Amino acid sequence: MTQKIKSINEALDVAISLKDKEPRELHEAMRYSLLRGGKRVCPFFCIASCELVGGTESMAMPAACAIEMIHDAALIQDDLPCMDNAHLRRGKPINHKAIGEAVAILASDGLLALAWIWGCVWIWVF
Repeated sequence: MTQKIKSINEALDVAISLKDKEPRELHEAMRYSLLRGGKRVCPFFCIASCELVGGTESMAMPAACAIEMIHDAALIQDDLPCMDNAHLRRGKPINHKAIGEAVAILASDGLLALAWIWGCVWIWVF
């Protein structure tokens, strides 16, 4: 299980390798939420389900990344002042506290758009 989560984290880092692209603040906000840790339960179950029916980790990884992007986008939205108004997640300041509310909303939208791209990659390839 630990190796799968490490593989998921590496794939997410590659999937969101926008850190040197413009607009930098937005891409950093997306990376801040997506790459700061977590249990990775949803992508883990996506990969496990694929392997259960004869697939491989590499076949399921784009879909697993897309699922995690959607999950983190929902967490950003849930933490906003108009919703939960949370201040910490996993012991760290949440996105809108660390970067700003407007950028956090755009980061959530960006993660959703990126999830669609990765989901389509999975459909086209397999």
